[in-house]
Amino acid sequence: MFARMREDIQSVFSRDPAARNAFEIVTCYPGLHAIWLHRVAHWLWGYDWKWCARMVSNFNRWLTGIEIHPGAKVGRRFFIDHGMGIVIGETAEIGDDVTLYQGVTLGGTSWNKGKRHPTLEDGVVVGAGAKVLGPFTVGAGAKIGSNAVVTKPVPAGATAVGIPGRVIVKPNGEQEAKRKAMAEKFGFDAYGLGQDMPDPVARSIGQLLDHLQVVDARLEGMCKALQDLGSDYCAKDMPTLRDEDFAAVKEADDGEVRS
Repeated sequence: MFARMREDIQSVFSRDPAARNAFEIVTCYPGLHAIWLHRVAHWLWGYDWKWCARMVSNFNRWLTGIEIHPGAKVGRRFFIDHGMGIVIGETAEIGDDVTLYQGVTLGGTSWNKGKRHPTLEDGVVVGAGAKVLGPFTVGAGAKIGSNAVVTKPVPAGATAVGIPGRVIVKPNGEQEAKRKAMAEKFGFDAYGLGQDMPDPVARSIGQLLDHLQVVDARLEGMCKALQDLGSDYCAKDMPTLRDEDFAAVKEADDGEVRS
């Protein structure tokens, strides 16, 4: 038991830079208190002391502002940051090294008996205010963005953002490098492409850059073929895009924003 408690304290040090010492963590972190009280409630629930388990859970809610049903299964090194307003349902299952921020709900979408709450595999991070609703699995290492409403499975390592939750898979390193090179060629920074949690707009821009890269390669191939045939058409320089050409458009946009 004490080994598990020391492990919980260490998990706070590794995930909260504001933590200064063990005494402060033990006395001032309601997320840690909620986990420890839940373990007592879950033990009572497992031995069929249902009313006692619910009373401990209710006291836990009153003390910490975190509601964890005593039937919920929680893994090791579970970290609740801030915690106020978190709700975890009866059939929820939480793996090891999972992190939840304030206002998260692991809820159900049905009044039927049986599994009706989500399963979070190892290493999942759920942002503040997110709602994960239904009996599905969020894969290991996945991330749920703040205020997202997720009602479908999330693959391992992916990110879900928005309402309703949309799954975003981060591009591989080679594809990311090609997109960056294409963006630099056109002289702009593709919004969000280098971030760990790109939004749908950045994803669309990334797909456009992929398309432009293929078009660019085809044009170069065509130019080479024309040069082999003796044509000098492709020797002409491409027109440059000058900032002053877009000054009028920028001024018009600024005027609309001010109005």
